[in-house]
Amino acid sequence: MTITSVAAYLRGLEFFSDVVERVSLNDWQRPSPCEGWRALDVLGHVGEATSMGPAILRGEPTQMAWPDPPGEGVEGDPAQWWRSLMEPARQAVSEADLDAVVDSPMGPRSVRDGLAFPAVDLFIHAWDLACSIGIAHNVEIPDDIVDFSYHLTDSIPEDVLRNPGIFGPAVPPPPEATRSQALLAWMGRDPLC
Repeated sequence: MTITSVAAYLRGLEFFSDVVERVSLNDWQRPSPCEGWRALDVLGHVGEATSMGPAILRGEPTQMAWPDPPGEGVEGDPAQWWRSLMEPARQAVSEADLDAVVDSPMGPRSVRDGLAFPAVDLFIHAWDLACSIGIAHNVEIPDDIVDFSYHLTDSIPEDVLRNPGIFGPAVPPPPEATRSQALLAWMGRDPLC
């Protein structure tokens, strides 16, 4: 059975949170696998997208004027800042009309469809955080999310998918790569970071 975008998104919030809770205050300045970003910038990027979600789900206008680097938008304790965004996002999903068509950064789409890319982003960026603090070998993206991710990206043209700010060029997976590692390599990460 294929996972829904809603279930993937809600699981992604938890998956990302699990890694955030493992990052110490001293580790937020470590470099991430996202070129030019620190672990704090990965958190800022995911947090800004997550905070925009409830407005999109309610059909409210949104702006994509995010701080550069994204970590500049993180206020106070990073883990606490993330926690303050998670519950409103979860609540907005539970109250949303999943068939409603809303404006999103990708154009008009149903709420259900609009949750798919942010769901994948949560899993990939959780791994990025894990890589930043040296625990990537302990973070495996579940098989159903791997399948969901490939299914989602199959419909995106290669030139859009490999555009800066989305995913980098695919890298060869290591021999005997897990499914999680193969997905990460396909999304431009070195899964053995």
